[in-house]
Parts: sequence; C-alpha cells; structure tokens
Amino acid sequence: PVGFKNGTNGTVQIAIDGIRSAAHPHHFLAVTKQGLAAIAATRGNPACHVILRGGNTGPNYDADSVRAVAAQLSAAGLPERIMIDLSHANSDKDHARQPAVAEAVARQLEGGSPCVLGVMMESFLEDGRQDHERSEQLVYGQSITDACMSWETTAAVLRKSRERLAEVLPGRRAP
Repeated sequence: PVGFKNGTNGTVQIAIDGIRSAAHPHHFLAVTKQGLAAIAATRGNPACHVILRGGNTGPNYDADSVRAVAAQLSAAGLPERIMIDLSHANSDKDHARQPAVAEAVARQLEGGSPCVLGVMMESFLEDGRQDHERSEQLVYGQSITDACMSWETTAAVLRKSRERLAEVLPGRRAP
C-alpha cells in the first residue's frame, strides 16, 4: 500500500491525483545496479490511500472532514481508504497532542466510520526533537527532524487504542 498526503494547504485533490497516477503502469528512465541507463516499467499500484495530515487551514481528522474526503474519493471512482496522520497540522504541530488526536480517531472508529484504515504517528525512543549541531553531543534516541512522542507514550497510545477498539476492529478485517 502507498499513501498520499493531502497538500499543506489542506486540500486532498493532490493526493487523489497521486492515487490515480500510481494505479496505472508507468515507464521511466532509471539506472541499473551496474550503473547503466535503462527503461524501467511499473505495473501500477491499486493499493493506495489518502493520508490526512491537516493543513494551513487546520486539522482534518474530524469526522466531517473524513466524510468529505471519502465522498471525494468515491466521486473520483476510488476506494474510500483514509489514513490519519496524528501529527503535523492535525496536532497543531505539537507532538504532545498526538494522543488526543488518537482518541478522536478511536471515537470515529467506535462510531462505525468505515473508511479510516489506520493512523500514523511521529514516534521515537525519546520525547521531542533536537538540533543536529556538529559541536554538540546528540541525545541518543531523540529525533533530529520532527518532534516525536516517546516510546513509552507511543506504547500507551497503542495499548489504549487496542483496548478501546478490541470489539470494533475484528469486524472490520477482510476475510
């Protein structure tokens, strides 16, 4: 499966266009392992989904936003498959808000939202982030890119979600 994030302006058309493109075969110029030029061919990938990350206009993980995106996917003739990014604009760029976003998504799943297929989160061993300065010692296990939840927080979010959704999720799995 391949996910396509909505644009930073919050619109999903760029993701829908990406899904449409990825579903079709393509040919492109590539370099082989031996360093030779070659034409590569792909068969296309029908297992794609939209990732809602929020945007300049704010979060888009709420039930109304998810329903609107599902309607757009349906109108485009695409499967209504949506993953929700708990971080980025959906958490107001505050990694500590990811557990609250996970709770809101769990409520949607409990309510029967059929199109949310999963979540993604910013997670690492240690909480937060750090700058990568050559003159300073890095904190082992702390991100040098996006701020992340600690491993302990991540495990707690996953445990809570599993417990909360234990009765809901088995009925959603494909045979």
